Amino acid sequence: MGAQWKAKGKDLAANAKGRMFGKLAKDIMVAARNGADPAANSRLRMVMEQARKVSMPKDTLDRAIKKGAGLTGESVQFERVIYEGYAPHQVAVMVECLTDNVKRTAPEMRLLFRKGQLGTSGSVSWDFDHIGLIEAEPTSPDADPEMAAIEAGAQDVEAGDEGSTVFITEPTELDLVSRALPAHGFNVLSAKLGYKPKNPVDPANLNPEALEEVEAFLSAIDDNDDVQNVYVGLAG
Repeated sequence: MGAQWKAKGKDLAANAKGRMFGKLAKDIMVAARNGADPAANSRLRMVMEQARKVSMPKDTLDRAIKKGAGLTGESVQFERVIYEGYAPHQVAVMVECLTDNVKRTAPEMRLLFRKGQLGTSGSVSWDFDHIGLIEAEPTSPDADPEMAAIEAGAQDVEAGDEGSTVFITEPTELDLVSRALPAHGFNVLSAKLGYKPKNPVDPANLNPEALEEVEAFLSAIDDNDDVQNVYVGLAG
């Protein structure tokens, strides 16, 4: 499950795609506060890459940019909050939320964590590395991800979905490496900051019932409208 947990089969469901567009729209609005021009706003540029990867409609993308940049006359105020704790069977979890009402989100998170354990700030983050995550696909069959990582300045590489590669960077190097990768044979699909567990639990050490409980817990959290990303201390 690695750096970011993804529910099985959700990416293909229509309602899941709607939630995904909603989450991306929030990220776009927040990024656009620093300007609507992606050429001068690296954070906006990276979120736009994610939106294009999942085929977000252009009018939805443009509307989110204008709304976030204050070009529509609407006021948008989102706060980024991270909740830390444990899923069932002591699996560490970091839940990243983007909310316009913390007083609503906080009790919802407490309720969702009832089958696990909600901790205080820093209770599990010490066991995660804050990193940059770049998903990219090779532009030619002979593209070498390890060589590209070295040349572009990435720290490490991992296999991604459907033949893609995930390049791991220092948080401050995310945009720099993203810009460098195309020259080394890789087309960037998405780039964002995230968390990676230092000591992940091997799912093979959990029996099927326990793993199912963990999956159900994570799925319920991911369904919350304020949740942007879920980072889990599970390997694989």
